Amino acid sequence: MEVAVASETSVRRRPGRPRKSRVLESADGGPSKSTDAGSPGGAEQGSDDESFDELAPRAKRKRGAAARAAGWKDDQRLIDVVKFNGKVIDHAVKRWVERYEADSKSAMVDLLMMLFEACGAKYQLDAESLDETDVDDVVVALVQLARNGEVEDYYGAKQKELKNFKENLASFWNSLVLECQNGPLFDKVLFEKCADYVIALSCTPPRVYRLVASLVGLQLVTSFIAVAKILSAQRETTQRQLNAEKKKKNDGPRVESLSKRLSQTHEKITAMEELMRKIFTGLFMHRYRDVDAEIRMSCIRSLGTWIASYPALFLQDLYLKYLGWTLNDKSSAVRKASVLALQNLYEVDENVPSLGLFTERFCNRMIELADDVDISVAVSAIGLLKQLLRHQLLTDDELGPLYDLLIDEPPMIRRAIGELVYDHLIAQNVKNSESGSSGGDGESSEVHLGRLLQILREFPDDPILGAYVIDDIWDDMKALKDWKCIISMLLDENPMIELTDVDATNLVRLFHASTKKAVGERIVPATDNRKQYYTKAQKEALENSKREITAALMKSYPQLLRKYIADKVKISPLVEIVLLLKLEMYSLKRQEQNFKVILQLIADAFFKHGEKDALRSCIKSITFCSTESQADLQDYSQTKLKDLENELIAKLKSAIKDVVAGDDEYSLLVNLKRLYELQLIKSVPGDGLFEDMLNILRDLKDLDNEVKSFLFLNMYLHVAWCLQSIDSENPAETSIRELSSKQSVLFEQLYHFLDTLPKVSSEGRNRSVLSYRVCIIIAEMWCLFRKSKYSSTKLESLGYSPDISVLEKFWKLCEQLLNVSDDTEDEDANEEYIEDANRDAVMIAAAKLIATDTVSKDYLAPEIISHFGIHGASTSEIIKHLITALKKDALHELPTIFLEALKRAYQRHLVDASKGNNDNSISKSYSDCKDLATRLSGTFIGAARNKHKSEILKIVRAGVSFAFTDAPKHLYFLEAAVLPFVSKLPTSDILDILKDVEKRAENVNTDEDPSGWRPYYTFVEHLHEKYAKNDGLQDEKEGNPVRRRGRPRKASNLQGKKLFDRHDSSEEEDSISGSEQNAEEEEEDDEDEGQPLIHTFRSSMSKLRSMKLPQEERNKGRNA
Repeated sequence: MEVAVASETSVRRRPGRPRKSRVLESADGGPSKSTDAGSPGGAEQGSDDESFDELAPRAKRKRGAAARAAGWKDDQRLIDVVKFNGKVIDHAVKRWVERYEADSKSAMVDLLMMLFEACGAKYQLDAESLDETDVDDVVVALVQLARNGEVEDYYGAKQKELKNFKENLASFWNSLVLECQNGPLFDKVLFEKCADYVIALSCTPPRVYRLVASLVGLQLVTSFIAVAKILSAQRETTQRQLNAEKKKKNDGPRVESLSKRLSQTHEKITAMEELMRKIFTGLFMHRYRDVDAEIRMSCIRSLGTWIASYPALFLQDLYLKYLGWTLNDKSSAVRKASVLALQNLYEVDENVPSLGLFTERFCNRMIELADDVDISVAVSAIGLLKQLLRHQLLTDDELGPLYDLLIDEPPMIRRAIGELVYDHLIAQNVKNSESGSSGGDGESSEVHLGRLLQILREFPDDPILGAYVIDDIWDDMKALKDWKCIISMLLDENPMIELTDVDATNLVRLFHASTKKAVGERIVPATDNRKQYYTKAQKEALENSKREITAALMKSYPQLLRKYIADKVKISPLVEIVLLLKLEMYSLKRQEQNFKVILQLIADAFFKHGEKDALRSCIKSITFCSTESQADLQDYSQTKLKDLENELIAKLKSAIKDVVAGDDEYSLLVNLKRLYELQLIKSVPGDGLFEDMLNILRDLKDLDNEVKSFLFLNMYLHVAWCLQSIDSENPAETSIRELSSKQSVLFEQLYHFLDTLPKVSSEGRNRSVLSYRVCIIIAEMWCLFRKSKYSSTKLESLGYSPDISVLEKFWKLCEQLLNVSDDTEDEDANEEYIEDANRDAVMIAAAKLIATDTVSKDYLAPEIISHFGIHGASTSEIIKHLITALKKDALHELPTIFLEALKRAYQRHLVDASKGNNDNSISKSYSDCKDLATRLSGTFIGAARNKHKSEILKIVRAGVSFAFTDAPKHLYFLEAAVLPFVSKLPTSDILDILKDVEKRAENVNTDEDPSGWRPYYTFVEHLHEKYAKNDGLQDEKEGNPVRRRGRPRKASNLQGKKLFDRHDSSEEEDSISGSEQNAEEEEEDDEDEGQPLIHTFRSSMSKLRSMKLPQEERNKGRNA
């Protein structure tokens, strides 16, 4: 072999002699660098007899000129090339190989010193004694340099000139392997020595050494694989030629030459594989569990590349198991690298049989990763599961938990699961061992829609979940945009397809959701609440979708409405499709009659139904048509809306007369609901209607509570619309007088119920809906007519401010409602509007009175804040926002408000104690008081403590004064309410407080009531401890746990491999079925799965939207 190398070298370096073509094999059968490993031609070049002859001589290339143009200098060191000039790496490698062939030891020393310098260390080797130099001694010396701080980190350097260092270093070693493949690669000296140093450096403590050595070692294996693949292709070609010659029964020199070549090529492949195994055993098996996540990730990423590119050696359980183990790595980047590597393996059908045992062992972990805490890992894992499904390696039972992720919060997770559901359940793209792939996009839209309806049957009563499924598969499922097919199925035009009632309902919802999605509207709640922006091209595409939907529905929409007009579930989504149409097309296509029929059918549906969704959809649709249609169609829509309004008023007045006459209240309730939905959109004058509602409310005391609720709601909205209609600059006296009268009688009725309702509020949430309505409407009325808003204006007479007695009654009702659980259910109750009546709505109404300065803060603000933390997370978040507003607008009043709130909470504890309640109740009230103090003091953290130091001091001093009032009766107040605020003060102020407290007890004989004075001594002891430890400047972090950012972790009990236990990794077992791990398994931290509280608060705010007339419109009306 050495003779062959020398021969080639002499040919290449002999002056004046033309170079042989390096495309072909060398004399000893080795491949050249220029052979194209991926080219079919590269594998077949030896197929002709002429391939053994030299090609015609060609002119010598001037390779040095191009290198010098790129910045090459003859005296340039290898490390400088790697650091600063990657363009000349190929030239530098060629020059180094020539030097190595002339003087191997000197060139070897330069190469190894370049390796050391890449690690950041400068160490001199002696060429003469290189063979006798011990690798371990050199590495120990290099480690000592690192300990002495004599190492530079080029690997992680941020300098601009070193930005390509890692890429250049890997490129250098790759070029070196390929350049040496015709000789030095197989001399059993060069790369054996390099591998020894790389392996040794990879096992050293300095991180930079391990990083550089790992990069070099992993790249060497990758490059060896590239050479081995070229050699394998040539071996196959040679074997084929040899078999052909043997068939000719020709035993001449040709057969002998081919046999020799085949033997040499096989030996070279064996040598390459031995080098791969050496680096794998010495480097990878230690570094794949390195403490540094970047090293672990690069190892796993490289292993995935090796298995995919050279399965002949690496596609076996001995190597696959490392990918399985690192699926449990604590670093998300490593887990993702392992998942992506497995994706690449399962993509190749030929690999699947060899992955059978691996799949069986690690299948469960792959499924678990679909719910990984890191979103990118979860998305990648779902992609991996798609590959497993394609090969039918997962059962339906194993897939069950994955479908829960269809409604996961992160959109990326939902989209990935949507792709999986579409491929597996709808398109049914599976790999059949006998006939290849089956299923796919070639099937009809009816087939795909039928399979989707089968999925949606799982959510018959929850349209929100169905919308999530549609949103998730939207991008993949073309049938969702096949409007004609959907309409045809809804109209039963295909006798081969029979829809059940559930399927028809789901198909209507699907149709509505798909049309919304097609025109760019969201069908599921957004996670960021950001406005969607579209490019010009996207806007044009959305407009085209609108036109397509309108064209498809132009003639069939009336048929759909006629068919489903009596169905209260289907009519709402069906009617709302009008909001998505391009109405001007009805005029352009001369389809005005169809448009009029549609409006008439919607109006008919409005009077046919009494459910909230159906009524709201009909009103929205007709209002939309009256504003968005054009010319004659707009006039017709406005007329139709006015006719609907008149008909409703007539029906309502008739229903009122019937009830007065003793008839059933159902018709009255339904028409009140219709009026309420209409008044949410527009003003409904209705001559005498307000008086009629007032009279029936005043005269008939035995009306159903739900009827009374809607009477109050409609009267409130009527008053609000009347206020908006008044010109604030030039108001008419009659208008003011009429409104003032209506305001007075409405307050009179509300206050009447305020006196009587608390007696029935404990009957449960559903039976207390009237109490909720009265409470919320009173607060809204007070805000609407607050005196400060109209003072010094022409509407001053409309200003109103409640007296303290009414305010106390209002808060008493609020407190009772806050103690009614939102989970209380009543089977006979109507759930439609009950979401507007809950504790959050009550708390928002009360807090709004303070935030808008509608009532005095002296009474109501402390009462509200005293309930901080008692009624759940959402109400606490509302109070938290109120405190933030008070800090901004009423900071000087905050100490008094906080102290009074603490006193109210403490008084509740004293009441419990005085009543002789059970110990649990007394303990809870005391705990609530302490929790309130902790929460309120927690609003002063960080820089806010220094900023609000004076406010904290006022609270503490006033609290101490209250505690010593009638001592020792209130001394528990020190421990329960004052102590948390003291911890927020500097040490000097703590000392002042301590002196003040001790002075108050100087002349008191505490021994007369030792149990009563125990809180005093406890408080003083705490002050002494805090002062002694100088603890005043430290935050009490235990009260403020750090929330993990990103996606909430699902509750799970997953176990993973402990990667960094100390055991000899060289003793790894060869089979994946054995006991892979002897170490204890890591447990991942449990995380808070709750949503941020602000989400709950926003949700609560949206629930009140139907209670509030759009304030912006009212402001515009007043400012006009």
